[in-house]
Amino acid sequence: MRNTAISAFLLAFTAMSASAQDLRSNSLVDIQKDSLLNDHKIIYFDGKPSTVSRQHQDSIRDLVENFFYDQFTSFSDPAAPYFLFMSRDADLAMGIGGCVRIRGWYDMDAAIPANSFTPYLIPMVKDPANNRKLGATPAGSTLFFRVIGRNKTFGDYQLYIEANFNGYGGTDFHLKKAYAQLNKVTLGYASSTFSDPAALPPTVDANGPANKISPTSILVRWMNTYKKRWTVAASVEMPKNAAVSTITGKIGTASQTIPDLAAFLQYSWGKSEHIRLAGIARTLPYEQLSDHTRHNKFGWGLQLSTIVHPISPVTLYGTFNCGEGHESTTGDLQVGNYDLVPTPGDVYDMYAPFSLGWCIGAQYNFRPNLFASVSYSDSRYLPRSPRADSEYRYGTILTANVFWNLTQRIQAGLEFDTGVRKNWSGHSRRADRLGLMAQFSF
Repeated sequence: MRNTAISAFLLAFTAMSASAQDLRSNSLVDIQKDSLLNDHKIIYFDGKPSTVSRQHQDSIRDLVENFFYDQFTSFSDPAAPYFLFMSRDADLAMGIGGCVRIRGWYDMDAAIPANSFTPYLIPMVKDPANNRKLGATPAGSTLFFRVIGRNKTFGDYQLYIEANFNGYGGTDFHLKKAYAQLNKVTLGYASSTFSDPAALPPTVDANGPANKISPTSILVRWMNTYKKRWTVAASVEMPKNAAVSTITGKIGTASQTIPDLAAFLQYSWGKSEHIRLAGIARTLPYEQLSDHTRHNKFGWGLQLSTIVHPISPVTLYGTFNCGEGHESTTGDLQVGNYDLVPTPGDVYDMYAPFSLGWCIGAQYNFRPNLFASVSYSDSRYLPRSPRADSEYRYGTILTANVFWNLTQRIQAGLEFDTGVRKNWSGHSRRADRLGLMAQFSF
């Protein structure tokens, strides 16, 4: 049954992406992005050129486009900076930008004890004193610094640092990304090759879909595009400690000694349309406390993702992911310890349980700067045998929102989220949230 459902979903998913190639038109989403390309102020730090030829203008535009189009940019990432410092020959550009982002929300039922709307955290027992909640946070406000250049000897290069005010208490300064890119190679703290942020539907809530995969790792990545259509990437990534369901006196955690391996194959068309297949392979260590021996299990994950514009005002998003032992990289499941769990009937042995998730979203642009979207996502935990009655089994989120770009640099959003958590006992509970967002980019 599980394999049949997965196969049917993959076939429908692939057909949606493939058929859209023949129907696409100039997307309103891309029109909005193109309008941002002209919303900047260039400051020449070594003197403005006396004449600006057509070739020079094209060189500037190509350089500026690199601030907007990236394989690992999501809807919630800040726009390109308004002020760009550029060399006279347009071979070097530097930008310092960011955004001030304020989110507010009201939990109407089953108040979630977190800023983000996460089904895993839905309280399963009703508490009349805390059933509703009003909250707000500046978390997600961002500063970033990017340098993009060309060198006759080394080719194209890029330096990037981004930090958010979402650390302790939702206000401390917290490093999000820090990497260097030289031609086809990226080195540093960057989005995992296993992720596809562009394929995630727009949301006001910071959590996003229930199956969201968005880990950041210290990595070395090689990526290359062939014939402007096919992109291949592979990386060696610093692993995070496996999320192990420890057993007192029997099973404990162990340090990681082998890096994760991730890769993807992508086919692109248009400016922002693609379909991508990504994978990750992991080793998952644990310790048998009875004799203090170290053991390793194998973990893996696959993700199929896409973003398409079948007609000008419509954008479709889709992700499907599954695997064993990759739960700590996946939305709802990363809250628990599900990379390794005890083998049924043997408390001294562990195994990597299976899980899967999906998200389908649609966006309609009334105008380039005004759109509404709806998405549905699901995350399912499928171990070999049922867990404790109070253990998480699956979570879902249904999201509907509207976004309005009042200016090129000011955006407001309104969103309704409804989610369900269901336990292995069969007990489930729903939570509802109304969210607002105001964002000012610079």
